[in-house]
Amino acid sequence: MNMDKVCINTIRGLAIDQVQKANSGHPGTPLDLAPATYALWNNILNYDPANPLWPARDRFVLSGGHACSLLYAMIHLSGIKEVTRQGKVENKPALTLEDLSQFRQLNSKTPGHPEYLHTTGIETTTGPLAQGIATSVGMAIAQEWFAARYNRPEFPLFDYHVYAFCGDGDLMEGISYEAASLAGHLKLGNLIWVYDRNRITIEGNINIAFTENVEKRFEAAGWKIYHVKDGNDIDDFQNKINQARQNKDMPSFIVIDSVIGYGSPNKAGKSVAHGEPLGVEEVKATKKNLGLPEDKDFFVPDGVMDHFKANIGKRGAAAYQKWHTLFADYKVKYPELGQEIEDILNHRLPKGWDKDIPIFAPDAKGVASRASSGKVLNAIAKNVPWLIGGSADLAPSNKSNLDFEGAGVFQNPAYGGTYDGRNFHFGVREHAMGAIVNGMALSGLRSYAAGFFIFSDYMKNPIRLSALMHLPVIYIFTHDSIGVGEDGPTHQPVEQLVHFRATPNLVVFRPADANEVVEAWKYAMQENSKPVILALSRQNLPTIDRHQYASAEGLKKGAYVIADCEGKPDLILMATGSEVGLIMEAYQVLTKSGKKIRVVSMPSWELFEEQSKSYRDQVLPPDITARVAVEQGSPIGWDRYAGTTGAIIAMRGFGASAPYSDLQKKFGFTLEAVLQAAQEQLTR
Repeated sequence: MNMDKVCINTIRGLAIDQVQKANSGHPGTPLDLAPATYALWNNILNYDPANPLWPARDRFVLSGGHACSLLYAMIHLSGIKEVTRQGKVENKPALTLEDLSQFRQLNSKTPGHPEYLHTTGIETTTGPLAQGIATSVGMAIAQEWFAARYNRPEFPLFDYHVYAFCGDGDLMEGISYEAASLAGHLKLGNLIWVYDRNRITIEGNINIAFTENVEKRFEAAGWKIYHVKDGNDIDDFQNKINQARQNKDMPSFIVIDSVIGYGSPNKAGKSVAHGEPLGVEEVKATKKNLGLPEDKDFFVPDGVMDHFKANIGKRGAAAYQKWHTLFADYKVKYPELGQEIEDILNHRLPKGWDKDIPIFAPDAKGVASRASSGKVLNAIAKNVPWLIGGSADLAPSNKSNLDFEGAGVFQNPAYGGTYDGRNFHFGVREHAMGAIVNGMALSGLRSYAAGFFIFSDYMKNPIRLSALMHLPVIYIFTHDSIGVGEDGPTHQPVEQLVHFRATPNLVVFRPADANEVVEAWKYAMQENSKPVILALSRQNLPTIDRHQYASAEGLKKGAYVIADCEGKPDLILMATGSEVGLIMEAYQVLTKSGKKIRVVSMPSWELFEEQSKSYRDQVLPPDITARVAVEQGSPIGWDRYAGTTGAIIAMRGFGASAPYSDLQKKFGFTLEAVLQAAQEQLTR
């Protein structure tokens, strides 16, 4: 065999050995995709294994994360260096053969699906099918934005490509259509998807469920189509990749016809090769077929590592050094832009980023938190050039549009925009929007996505992945309650707060007034390792007099005493968002009647739980059991704070279609209802 075949079969051997030793995993796709993966990585990919975070590197996404034994083999053979969570490159391999042998084991670097930050060389967490290819669209968008803002004729700092490998399952998922449609509209010539068409899923041949003409679908969406008839023909594949790289006017879609489980004498082309180990004897037979020693596991022949080092290693090192020198000269000629790039790379906010944030004066009428959020967003975005985002066709309603001079629209010039625009039109594509902003964040942009809170249901998977990957994406969700009114229960979020509060590493804010909105945005911008959700109102919220009551800065602790009494309270009223104004009214009435009342605003349960027990007990003293909690959402979870004997005024159904004032009466969100619950607590 020539060295290309030796390397390809080494990859195959390492992949099936990982799965067999773990007695768990997916060997079929690594066997059939090894040639294309090898050809791309070793011969084409612009990537320096010694500097895995180099910002101008090509990106590689394995959307079918179940095939990760293939990716782990590539990381090892390519010699990628370990990078710490702090971004420091260590002089040791990211994955050793021992790491590969611990595939799918506890505390290993080789989990069952690729995890960003967990394993160096993984550009994004994948596993839920099609999330990877949708995220790659965000990466391609980021490259276009960086190039448009920072590149100069003599300084092509950002000219990389984004490659994503996908399979039949990815393209069955609806998010794949959303993402492909938007990528085609934007004419992302830097984006190349490689479709491994092996025609097999867990249940059998795809003909049982998937018979559409995929090429026609992508052609209709504005993609350039290429076809590789034999998955083992790396010359044809490389030729198609190089053609795609020259195609600057539209994304490229390369279809590879392959045989799942290639090389396996008894399982190739069958569904049994997809999601279960080949078996000890079949592994030996497969290795014999591939020209590998049958009695050796995790075997790397002499010369293979040197071959990768002489290709991707040498090519990547030269490209990195060229870029490093170019950037040094760039900073001399364009110091302000160079500073921006360095701030992005180091996850820093620019100096003065918060200088224009408004302070809202007391106002009994107040303003909807969606409106105050829009003002704060615009004030911040003026001073943070890489804060970019948009909405799923709802920007006028959720106030997420950047309207200051020069904000612009991210759009292909053919449609009247520029690639350095700050406003993004996702169209009615919430699911893809969630994944795309993840791709933007993975590339260094401070991305945000906006929509109605009820439609967060379409985005739960990518938001979960934001949290899992520690990405500081900001989600602006408005129309956060039955305040939607006449739109009815289809548009009135009830259970959404519960879901997101239960999601690890995610911070949810439901601000009570405009100044809590300010503090929520300040927190979100300074948070570098967690996504943040802003749940905002459609209806006006009174702006609380902060000279008379506590500062909104208490928001940073999740919950705080906003109004209090002398001495020990008789009763604690607690709420979030629009209901804080309601319990403040009750506070006034009860205080005038001689009762000792404490009011607690609880905009973020997650941050409150992070506080010390002494602080939490200070806000909610355990010996004060007379409590009333009010929120226009599900009651689930409120017993933690209201206690087993406290009253909870919440939604216990889906809502109804009616004017908001009628809904408040129907569901008990009135002053009278709060006073009645308070009286019952005081007299029990």
